[in-house]
Amino acid sequence: MSTTPLSTEQIDTILQYDAEKRCQYLLKEVTSQGQIWILTDEHGCVMLNSEDEDCVPIWPNQEFAQAWATGDWAECKPESISINKWHSRWTPGLEDDELAIVVFPNLEQEGIILYPEELDDALRQQSKKSGKR
Repeated sequence: MSTTPLSTEQIDTILQYDAEKRCQYLLKEVTSQGQIWILTDEHGCVMLNSEDEDCVPIWPNQEFAQAWATGDWAECKPESISINKWHSRWTPGLEDDELAIVVFPNLEQEGIILYPEELDDALRQQSKKSGKR
């Protein structure tokens, strides 16, 4: 599934959004594009730690995931996961491992933390709003 790359102006604008607005943007993008982006290395997907949770960061577009691939994560590569695979494999797997999700973190590692089922519910609601199934 190919997507149109975002312009530098679009990226700069979206990065100015607060956590709530970035979450809404991610839900719309993931629903329309049919994919979620993560960062991976030879050990699997990248993790972040909040005070209470181990979290998998997700992004709505390759460009935002790629922007995180610096410093300690310079070896990481963005990887897309289809929305169907996310629902069928990732949600149950994350729940089994008791992992949360940090939705579209900015470069300061700020983002809304959701549990896998909460993200699935939000994606389903967004899908209904946009008329997609």
